[in-house]
Formats: sequence, structure tokens, C-alpha cells
Amino acid sequence: MSETNMGEPVPETVLRRMRELRLSLLRLHKALLDAEREVYERVHGQVTGGELLQLVINHEQFVWLRPVSELIVRIDEMLDVDEPATADDAETLLAGARSLLTPSEAGGGFGQKYFAAIQQTPDVVLAHREVTRLLPADS
Repeated sequence: MSETNMGEPVPETVLRRMRELRLSLLRLHKALLDAEREVYERVHGQVTGGELLQLVINHEQFVWLRPVSELIVRIDEMLDVDEPATADDAETLLAGARSLLTPSEAGGGFGQKYFAAIQQTPDVVLAHREVTRLLPADS
């Protein structure tokens, strides 16, 4: 975080980027969810939209998608608050998004599942590219 941003309102250009990022994250989340649904349905049979929602909320196979959902909610909160977010808030959120959306072949958790999804699903690759073009490069 830079000291020059402390307490300053988020510039309109950054707010526009956040809105674009939100839409891109929604597309990424859908691509990841569709891919995970396919894997689930191969084993358990077809599910309805309502059943899928329950699975996303309650089933351990879908837990790894929650960080993306939570990121979208954080962006929504930043864009919809009565008090304007600060430039520092936006910078922190964007850096966190960049960190989250870094696939990792090793380790575990979200990064590894995300890496596998990118390797297996062309729609995820396209959505990932769209999201990462909106994120700042690592410093």
C-alpha cells in the first residue's frame, strides 16, 4: 500500500475496473462451477439447478469455489457502500484477487484445484485470462 492513497476515495477509473472485474469474476465462477458440476454429475447423475445450489452451499466437493464467491461479495460491498471505499481498500482487494487467482500445481487448496481446472477446461482458461488482464501485476 502506498502512503499517498491513504484515505483517498477510489478514483472512477479504478471503480470502473472493479465493475469489470466483478463481471469477469462472475463468468469465471460460472465456468468453474460448470466444470465442477460435470465432475459431480459423472459420478452421481444429473442434478437440477436447485440441487446444484444446495451442493454449492453444503457439499465438500464445491467448497473450494467459495473464495471466488467471497471475492465477488467483497467487490459488491465495496461498490455499494454508503461510505465510499478508499483507494487503499481497492488496492488491497485487487492484490488479494491477484494472489487468490494464481494457479498452483503444488501445495493444495484453491490454487491447486484452480490449476487443475485451467488445465482441463477451455472456458476456465478464457475466463481466467479475462480476469487477470484486469488485475495489477505483482510488484
